[in-house]
Amino acid sequence: MDKRQLGNSDLRVSKMGLGCMSIGTDVNKAQKIIEAALDAGINYFDTADLYDYGVNEEIVGKTLSNKREEVVIATKVGNRWNENKDGWSWDPSKAYIKEAVKKSLHRLKTEYIDLYQLHGGTIEDPIDETIQAFEELKEEGFIRYYGISSIRPNVIRKYVRDSSIISNMMQYSLLDRRPEAVMPLLKESNISIVTRGSVAKGILSDKTLGAIEAGTFNAKAYLDYSTEEIKDLIESIKAKLLPHSRSLNEVALQFNLAHETIASVVTGASSVEQLLDNIRAVNSKPLSKEEFGYLEMITKKSNYTEHI
Repeated sequence: MDKRQLGNSDLRVSKMGLGCMSIGTDVNKAQKIIEAALDAGINYFDTADLYDYGVNEEIVGKTLSNKREEVVIATKVGNRWNENKDGWSWDPSKAYIKEAVKKSLHRLKTEYIDLYQLHGGTIEDPIDETIQAFEELKEEGFIRYYGISSIRPNVIRKYVRDSSIISNMMQYSLLDRRPEAVMPLLKESNISIVTRGSVAKGILSDKTLGAIEAGTFNAKAYLDYSTEEIKDLIESIKAKLLPHSRSLNEVALQFNLAHETIASVVTGASSVEQLLDNIRAVNSKPLSKEEFGYLEMITKKSNYTEHI
């Protein structure tokens, strides 16, 4: 699978990363998904200390331990489980980050994390303190690089200006083009985007296409798209692009990958079959300029209205 440089770092990540949140806690099943990803050339694995109370990191670490030098492990910090583990609070403090990283390292069975990401954030955070924590972790060798996972323009601009982040994870799809508002800034700063939500909670998938064809489509409205608008959009894509041997899943993922600023599209998978379907989609022929232009024309280029 093709690899792309992540920001200005020396990390080269597969154009599809495995979002490990969906692999579950059945160790054998989860390991089969990760191993199938490795077999397909995926080297980028994204987890978080929040997922399954840290069990997700443990499974990822155990499965990848004998491939450590061949893979890029990304995890996240900032969401702190309470004692009863029935909720969490936001804690971007330096003290907590430097405490949490050691626990992640232990669960991941590694001496360093390739990409450590802030798992959210607001402009009211002690951002300078948060940046200092990440910078110290780099100097101490616990992490190689750091990034953020944020869709908030004001937060993104602050980190671009004051930190050395190499990436920003953002929700981006044909139904959510809001990240395009900050793409020029990130591109100019040589900061890569890693995308999630590329199939818009499953709406941009062949299952939806089948439901429309069977007359059973009942998707809920999504952001500023009504149910009827979603149906019309998918039918338009079907009429214009899908006759050319493309699947809807393929169109959705290739739309992400057509952007130079996007280094990798991170997709979740709860089964090997789902993983392989996504792999086929990202390894398919890139969108032509005409196809990409058509998709831009028929979808909404919305802007963020909050946290700007």
